[in-house]
Amino acid sequence: MLCNLLELKKQFGILVAMAKTKQKHTRTYARNRATAVSRTGREKIFESDGTYFLKLVVFVLLGTLWLKFAQPVSWFGFPIGGFPIGMLVGLLLVSKFEKYQSDRKIWYAILLVVTIICYFVPAGIVI
Repeated sequence: MLCNLLELKKQFGILVAMAKTKQKHTRTYARNRATAVSRTGREKIFESDGTYFLKLVVFVLLGTLWLKFAQPVSWFGFPIGGFPIGMLVGLLLVSKFEKYQSDRKIWYAILLVVTIICYFVPAGIVI
C-alpha cells in the first residue's frame, strides 16, 4: 500500500506542482492609473474644444507680438532687430495657468515656433 502511495505521488506530483504555480496578477491601484482615463476607461475631458481653440488663438497672437527696432541695436557686438515681448508674456501665462506638464510643453512649442516665424515677417510694433 505504501508503494502505491509513493507511485501515485510520483505520477500526480507533477500535476500538483503545476497547479500551485499560478501567475500572479498585478493589481492596478488608483494612484498608478493614468489620470487622463476614468475608472470606466473613458477619456477625461479637462477643457472644451472652444477653450482650447481660444488659448491657441491667444498664444499665436502673443507669438506674433515683437518690439522691433527701425535700426538694429548692437548689444555686445550682436545686432538685435527686435525683442519678443509677446513670447515672454505668453511664457508667463502658460507657466501660471497650465497645470499639466504635457500641456505646457505643447504651448511652449507653439509659442516658440510662431515667434521664430514672425521674426522674419513684418509684424509687431516698430520703434
